[in-house]
Amino acid sequence: MLRALKYRNYRLFFSGQVVSLIGTWITTTATNWLVYRLTGSALLLGVVGFAGQFPAFVAGPFAGIFVDRWDRHRLLVATQTISMLQSFALAALVLSNHITLGAIIALSVVQGLVNAFDMPARQAFLLTMVENRADLGNAIALNSSMVNLARLLGPSIAGVVIAATNEGWCFLIDGVSYVAVIVALLKMHIAAPLERPVARHSALHQFREGFSYVLGFRPIRSIILLLALVSLVGVPYSVLMPVFATTVFEGGPHTLGLLMTSSGCGALLGALWLARRRSVVGLGRVIPMASALFGIGLMCFSFTHVLWLALPCLTVAGFGFMVQMASSNTVIQTIVDDEKRGRVMSFYMMAFLGTAPFGSLIAGSLSQTIGAAHTLLLGGSCCIAGAVWFASALPAIRQAVRPIYVRLGILPEVASGIANAAELTVPPE
Repeated sequence: MLRALKYRNYRLFFSGQVVSLIGTWITTTATNWLVYRLTGSALLLGVVGFAGQFPAFVAGPFAGIFVDRWDRHRLLVATQTISMLQSFALAALVLSNHITLGAIIALSVVQGLVNAFDMPARQAFLLTMVENRADLGNAIALNSSMVNLARLLGPSIAGVVIAATNEGWCFLIDGVSYVAVIVALLKMHIAAPLERPVARHSALHQFREGFSYVLGFRPIRSIILLLALVSLVGVPYSVLMPVFATTVFEGGPHTLGLLMTSSGCGALLGALWLARRRSVVGLGRVIPMASALFGIGLMCFSFTHVLWLALPCLTVAGFGFMVQMASSNTVIQTIVDDEKRGRVMSFYMMAFLGTAPFGSLIAGSLSQTIGAAHTLLLGGSCCIAGAVWFASALPAIRQAVRPIYVRLGILPEVASGIANAAELTVPPE
């Protein structure tokens, strides 16, 4: 389960990111609570979510071009440093009582632009840290475990800090936490200077090349489309959690922390389950099953008005979404051409993060008209419909992926079986 940790650079990255991501989830929870405290509006919660994620949709595919050209190690140091400064700016504004909704939106846009470069760079840099492609799936699963360990702890810490002081201290803690990952990146031993690909073509040509590759290769196209759908209609449920915490369950910051932690617990269990897998084989079937499980968890949560029943529903939803997202990541990272990795992962992050802001706006506006519960019910139904569509396309996807798995040595027995089958089907003379 922990085999990717045998690589020193990955151990450094993992340990630094655990600390930093706890701070990130503290800020995410504190931001949602701060906006709802200032405005009392579910719609404005959606607007802030849109502002923080929309830049990834617009700039993500173009950022992927530069991720393929630039030194990814230096790029990550730069993005983490800017993120640290952004958190300190939020802390200063809140602690000095100068915070406004406009400032929150502006700083969210800045963070969204940083994420447009940071997310694909982090994913593309993973193979450099792990070195052996055979351990890539395990590293991705451990990354997901790391994210969700932070997701498990961060909201709980945020709830305690907000109740004891105010949101400003949450942002300050987040800013300090970035020091851990920056130090980890600087301590890495890169065997040789990272070679930047020679830019033989213009950025526009490289964008078209990456777009054509993603659109024309059915396995990657199908995985990204399903992830985009789930992110659009399902993931924005977290934006509505302050509404459920206060109006449905009649609680406060502690209740919000419990809801977010339950979802994070399920996601952590899903990531650990994936880390135990030894091969990428079979993940194609897991992807639609996990998507459907996520939808079922959301639908069940939308029906309940009792907190102790709602928490396991969010645990199921968190498990389903994390397994779907991490499985999709693993399959794409395994089959993608190395020279297009940055661009493809930027489209992956656009599907994962870029569609979520539109979902946040839709969820915020729908909850104002049909209610938060019915909004989640509709989103869960769409996730199940998407899972059914992907399952129907699975035979064609497997047929397209199998030659790649054979070439990489993932399915050596299949290669032998194909040769034997060819011999058996030769007509007798």
